Amino acid sequence: MTTRVRLRRVYDPPSSEDGTRVLVDRVWPRGLTKEAAALDSWEKEIAPSTQLRKWYSHQPEKFEEFRRRYSAELSEPERDAVLDRLRKLARRSSVTLLTATKDVEHSQAAVLAQRLQGTKDGRGR
Repeated sequence: MTTRVRLRRVYDPPSSEDGTRVLVDRVWPRGLTKEAAALDSWEKEIAPSTQLRKWYSHQPEKFEEFRRRYSAELSEPERDAVLDRLRKLARRSSVTLLTATKDVEHSQAAVLAQRLQGTKDGRGR
């Protein structure tokens, strides 16, 4: 069965194509109200560890190593429940993974989408 996972910035206005809107950042996006975010859920426990997030610091040249390390974190048993929940959602309807990161393609949301879809690029578009 196909999964439908999209990536967007949480600061972008909601779209009718978003389906279930899931924030996957550990920290709430600066300056954004809950109403403006229009989230269906906030899965902060699926986000990269604080240590990994600070190491990466959204530097694209570190992305491949970040992808490897975050993928290892996603393999930890405590992440299973959230991954299963997101997979089930994505099998039923569209899911949009939201992040405050400016470069969505080099973010944890992109790595998570890859994991959910079982694809190399994980973008689902």
